[in-house]
Amino acid sequence: MIEGDGGMSKARVIIADTDINYIIPLQLKFAEEFFDAIDLEVISDRSYFEKLFAVPQKADILIVSEELYDSSLQRHNVSNIFLMTEQYEEGQTAELNVNRIFKYTSIKEIFSEITGKSAGALKVQTESQEPRIVLVYSACGGTGKTTVAMGISASLTKNYKRVLYINAARLQVFQHMLENPSAITAADVYTKLSASTDSIYENIKHVIRKELFSYLPPFKAALMSLGLPYSVFERIIISAKKSGEYDFIVVDADITFDEDKATLLNIADKVLIVTKQNLSSVIATNILVANINGANTEKYSFVCNDFDKEKDNSLISPNVSVKFSIDEYIEHFRHYDKMSPDDFSKENSIQKAAFLTI
Repeated sequence: MIEGDGGMSKARVIIADTDINYIIPLQLKFAEEFFDAIDLEVISDRSYFEKLFAVPQKADILIVSEELYDSSLQRHNVSNIFLMTEQYEEGQTAELNVNRIFKYTSIKEIFSEITGKSAGALKVQTESQEPRIVLVYSACGGTGKTTVAMGISASLTKNYKRVLYINAARLQVFQHMLENPSAITAADVYTKLSASTDSIYENIKHVIRKELFSYLPPFKAALMSLGLPYSVFERIIISAKKSGEYDFIVVDADITFDEDKATLLNIADKVLIVTKQNLSSVIATNILVANINGANTEKYSFVCNDFDKEKDNSLISPNVSVKFSIDEYIEHFRHYDKMSPDDFSKENSIQKAAFLTI
């Protein structure tokens, strides 16, 4: 157990698995991120685990392997149970109070999913977390970038995050995915956008809407028609971050690569680049990567959207030298046109993409 100073009650976290080599990295991740803010117990001995849970236990988080799991664990006062499964099955059913996690994904992804779903228990961490700007970007059109951006916004919201979605396009075409597709019509709002002061968010926040997540409604015309510079988005984003009202600001940018886009890349805390498996999309992403400094650092993650294993995949073709690595594949959605952001957030691959941003 990692002991800390007395005072405020700490979250009790138990990691139980007979494979000590597997749980050490997860143990180190919790120790690194929370240090003395939690009471952490690691159990690798089956008999000790069974003896411990033979009497009533109270814990905030229990991370347990399939080998040690038994449904009787749900009788204990455990706020969040995470069952580490060794076989991943899409759409598998689960007990209502148990979160299933595929054991052999990355430790970073597992840790993000656990902490995301246990935000209440780990409030020490979530309260002190800096608001994060997540830029969702693509090297070419038609990759489903907006679908991914709205899907991860919904998924983060469902994991107790305060999210603001901003569609940073010169000509916005995301309205059809909203329950209320109407544009901002108030003339004074556009006057304030033109002035574009450092407190611009405070001046226009009264028009922010919330469906599942908060979002800036669409403008009534293209930026050029309104006489607004693209930099207006930068000022809104920075001002919204300073407000402290959100955990995540998800920015859905258009594909133009210029000085304005370079600025957004610089101010983003995380960049999610969306591609498809077809040749033109892969080549375009290669070219984009060649023009971005640090594209292979942890700040950048790459998602292949609309993936179909039955089609040619240029990402693994011997004829293409791919300059990036895919972090998550998002499968093809058969009824895409009928799906809402809420529907997308229920898809496992979208949820995994969301955890890449944490």
